[in-house]
Amino acid sequence: MKLQTKIHKGMLLLIAVTLLISYSIFTYIIYRQTMNMSIYEVHQEAQYIKRLLANTGSVFLPTIDAVLYDTRISLIDKAGNVLYDSNRDIDFENHLLRSEVQEALAGKIGEDIRTSETLGTKMYYYAEMVDNNILRIAKKFDAMWITALRILPVILAAACIMFILAYILAKILVNKIIVPVNQINLSNPLERKNYDEIMPLLVSIEKQNMEKEKIDTIRKEFSANVSHELKTPLTSISGYAELIKDGIVQKKDIENFAGRIYHEAQRLIVLIDKIMLLSKLDEDKLALHKEDVELYPLLLEICNRLNPFALEKNVHIELTGENIQISGFRYILDEMLYNICENAIKYNKENGTVKIWMGKVLTTSKIIIEDTGIGIDKRYQERIFERFYRVDKSHNSKIGGSGLGLSIVKYATILHNIQIKLESEPEKGTKFILEF
Repeated sequence: MKLQTKIHKGMLLLIAVTLLISYSIFTYIIYRQTMNMSIYEVHQEAQYIKRLLANTGSVFLPTIDAVLYDTRISLIDKAGNVLYDSNRDIDFENHLLRSEVQEALAGKIGEDIRTSETLGTKMYYYAEMVDNNILRIAKKFDAMWITALRILPVILAAACIMFILAYILAKILVNKIIVPVNQINLSNPLERKNYDEIMPLLVSIEKQNMEKEKIDTIRKEFSANVSHELKTPLTSISGYAELIKDGIVQKKDIENFAGRIYHEAQRLIVLIDKIMLLSKLDEDKLALHKEDVELYPLLLEICNRLNPFALEKNVHIELTGENIQISGFRYILDEMLYNICENAIKYNKENGTVKIWMGKVLTTSKIIIEDTGIGIDKRYQERIFERFYRVDKSHNSKIGGSGLGLSIVKYATILHNIQIKLESEPEKGTKFILEF
């Protein structure tokens, strides 16, 4: 259902309920007014009849009946016997026990509203002692539902007119409300002023648009970088394989070329693995479960895996401190620590050192990974966690690397609520501090 139709129907329903309530209240007011007016008329008529009885006696009661045709007049003796009643054709029973008669006998004004046992209609009774008899006057009352039916045609006519006017006004009002909403430009929701009530929603849409643009830009850059990074090793592999296929390479150099092909293939595999890992982290599709991870044994294992690479670079690795245990994703923590340690070796100097310390400082657990490498200039430090970003702009650098390792590190720190700090100076080394 359209919002416009929903609002329109809601307004009409509100009008219908309002009319129904108004009709009920109006019926009750008219009923009460009619009742009060009838009671007042009975009181006035009673005084009139009392004066006539005092002057002329009961012989003139039939004459009074002709004048007050809608009023029932009764004359009752002290024993409750009906001496006279306007309804002459009815055989009346004794009225002594009637409440209004009892009150009149007690010297009071007797009043009661009830359904007449004789006539079967709702009546108002007034009784008063006149000489030695009781004068009783009664007037018929319509029931509430009769009053309601009587005024129903007027109410229906008014309701029809009000409904037609309400329908037209509601349509105009709803259109005025909906038009500004329909004119919202979702690409730029804040370009024109709108209702204050929906401004938070528009601000939220604007933020989402900005985030979407940012994500789209990152994805485009990521796609371009992936294409470039994949193309480089594939071009090398294709070139070396073509030289071997065409027989241009001498037999003594085939082993060297095969080694180069293997090296580029391995580089390609590592790159694809990291791209797939980042993609799964982006989409939250990694099937992982949390567990208690001992970080000291994990780092020891990582150092052993990197030891051949460190020996090749003439870099010495030192692991000291005490064990830290955290609840986390072992595979992601492994990737995070491996990438930092690998970079500490990769960007180190000949005969350099990588020092790894872990332990507790007051209430905080820390891992510090420090190297004696080439360092990072301050102007580049904010961007090193971006995908494919490398301080060395040349993709043919001897150091190599995909520029994805620290992106994975950043994801891992966010996932485990780890604060990561960087301290580095060119030619003085780099220090990564992980605070748990």
